[in-house]
Amino acid sequence: MGVNFRNTIFFKLASSVDACPPQDIPEIVFSGKSNVGKSSLVNGLSDNKRLARVSQTPGKTQAVVYFNVDKKFYIADLPGYGYAKTSKEKKEKFSKLAENYFTCGRKIDLVLHLMDIRHRPSAEDVGMLEFLNNSGLPYFVVFTKCDKFSRQQLNKRLNELSQELNFDDDANVFLISSEKKTGLEDLKNAIVEHLFG
Repeated sequence: MGVNFRNTIFFKLASSVDACPPQDIPEIVFSGKSNVGKSSLVNGLSDNKRLARVSQTPGKTQAVVYFNVDKKFYIADLPGYGYAKTSKEKKEKFSKLAENYFTCGRKIDLVLHLMDIRHRPSAEDVGMLEFLNNSGLPYFVVFTKCDKFSRQQLNKRLNELSQELNFDDDANVFLISSEKKTGLEDLKNAIVEHLFG
């Protein structure tokens, strides 16, 4: 099945699980830290810089943001975690929302877990991958901001990260730069193959 990623529109915001849209089409979930580049990836995949707001203040997204991709599937962009300037109350509220999302029985067809390749994985990243491994949910590991390294540095960094992180040898791992548009086509093809192949 062909998917026109350029035909992606903002669909809705949901500040609680009850407000999520009906599951009439498949759904992929973006998870990761607040400033990891989830909005930039939505914009990169859709080739539309104005679609998702890229905030200069990480931690601003406090709801699940839904995008409808070519009327074929949803992207659900979860609130990011681990941003220190957010008040404890707010942090708890939206980390609870993300947690509830995975435990409410909603059908999730694929999780894209994003991590900034320049930094050591956070405790939340490690915990998230453990959760995904134990839950049986299908997931892709997406390393963002890869334009900051040469190919040689990337390979070295990937080796280091695979020692630190518990993902399978045959896990789907993608190296992305939304800015330079590298890796996006491979990721699009893998998403379509996974959902409709």
